[in-house]
Amino acid sequence: MADELRTTMESVGDRFNLGEYEIDAYLAVLEHGELTASEIADRTDIPQPRVYDTVRSLSDRGLVELRESRPMKIVAVDPDDAFANVQTSLDDLISELEARYTAPARDTEAVSLVKSRSTILRYVEEIIEDAEYELVLSLTPDLLRRFRDDLAAKIDDGVSIDLLITPASRAPDPAEFDYLEVATIARARRGITTPVLAVADGEYSVYATQDALRDDRDRYGVIFNRSALGFLVSGFFGTVLWTTAETLAADGKRRPFPRRYASIRRAVKDIREIDGEFYASVSGRHVESGDPTVVEGRVVTTTFEESEEVASFEMETEEGILEVGGLVSALEDVEAQEIILGRDDIPNRKQFL
Repeated sequence: MADELRTTMESVGDRFNLGEYEIDAYLAVLEHGELTASEIADRTDIPQPRVYDTVRSLSDRGLVELRESRPMKIVAVDPDDAFANVQTSLDDLISELEARYTAPARDTEAVSLVKSRSTILRYVEEIIEDAEYELVLSLTPDLLRRFRDDLAAKIDDGVSIDLLITPASRAPDPAEFDYLEVATIARARRGITTPVLAVADGEYSVYATQDALRDDRDRYGVIFNRSALGFLVSGFFGTVLWTTAETLAADGKRRPFPRRYASIRRAVKDIREIDGEFYASVSGRHVESGDPTVVEGRVVTTTFEESEEVASFEMETEEGILEVGGLVSALEDVEAQEIILGRDDIPNRKQFL
């Protein structure tokens, strides 16, 4: 089995081992269907003396045919025929490699550093896919187009999406792009210093500079693998990036109540923007003791600053009036890790299990 796998890999590698001149000549012939050696030299940067060796190499690989005439003509072979064996070899190679592949246990590390653009984007895609009820994103316009269908599907599934596009100068015009198809609210931020990030449900997150997405070898992306540390990325997004951006579109498709929140800022904003009474079920910790708790009751008051640095609410519970804050709260009574809001009565947490 090992010898067969090696043979297949060597076959695929040999077939694609084309030099710069060979690639230029092949593409020129492919575009025109048939060329002479002098015509190839005219249309490429290949020196005339090197053309004959180059096209003979292509002929040996089955990519072109040489017709001995005066002058000699180089004729393109249909790519379906030229690469048929390569496709078969590649399919066999992938099957063999998949059989040997052992999926890495990503959940074992709370924090991971990744470098390549493809790996960072794979995590962004995975985080979008994993979001169950809340997603915050900072994307470039190119990445917005790349993930447009994925985001639209999440909106249809009832996920709340805060979307930041940067740089603002390249953001699609709201008159031409339907932001509410892909976001609950969308904003644009000036400059290229804004990082690319994604946070699903306040936990699973990725953070990367735009330089890292240009394959800058000295730049990294940071992955928080379903870790409570994800709130660091979410908090940075909410207080530093989001508050310094201009709104492109708002009031997108809203989820029905009861709604689940990872961000207390989002919960408080909904309470303040929608008329009527609210009831909450909050899972978190007592600030002073650190003991886990679930507190439930009617929301009495809210506190919110436009800078979004302060967001909290008070609840009327069996223990009396309790003040609920976000992660790493110090001044409130309860640190909220998950909030469920209902309209007519205390929401049933079991329906979200």
